[in-house]
Amino acid sequence: MTRPLRLHYAPDNASLCVRLALEELGLAYDSVLVDRRAKAQKSSAYLAMNPNGLIPVLEIPQGPMFETGAILLWLSDTYGGLMPAPDDPARAHAVQWLFWLANTLHPTARMLFYPDQYCDGDAEGLRRTTRQRLSHQLGLLEQASHADWIDADGASAQGCYLGPLLRWFALYGGATDWFALQRWPRLLAFAERAELQSAARKAASAEGLGPKPFSAPIHCHPPEGSAV
Repeated sequence: MTRPLRLHYAPDNASLCVRLALEELGLAYDSVLVDRRAKAQKSSAYLAMNPNGLIPVLEIPQGPMFETGAILLWLSDTYGGLMPAPDDPARAHAVQWLFWLANTLHPTARMLFYPDQYCDGDAEGLRRTTRQRLSHQLGLLEQASHADWIDADGASAQGCYLGPLLRWFALYGGATDWFALQRWPRLLAFAERAELQSAARKAASAEGLGPKPFSAPIHCHPPEGSAV
């Protein structure tokens, strides 16, 4: 008997991207709270699953899996529906944008949220330059060709990644008055469509994200655990 998927998560963390994908695919899964207040992600038990000490981990039949982008790609390739098939001509650009979200936009976001991990002093100075970098990157995405997933009504692995990132830019990382999603109408339209999906509503309910988690986010009030 195949054991169920198990998502090790904390509210409003990168595990939200994976939860959205699981819900979009209609998969049965168990969720296991990682208590960030107790730094449970740095415990020996958690590090045995993810030596980076970061959230999320998804336990799959082959064992624990980490890295948000890799998990999203595995889910799509295993269950179908969130990415073009490997032999689909649209696959190349879909993978390109998934990796861009994981390797470019998300790491830049982390510099905004955790500047002390990236500099020795002048954290606010780093945040200022990072906000400029993020604004540029969001502008690139707004104008991107070969990114039909932004405008599509259906779900995608890339969309499961982007929705939470847009949410976090509005809420976290010091002063947030720099960020107004209305500056990027295409991304705003994406956010408004995405949060109407049943998967987003279920994820928002599970983690206390509010009625408009991507287009007009509020700080989460989760039923269990803490976002920080």
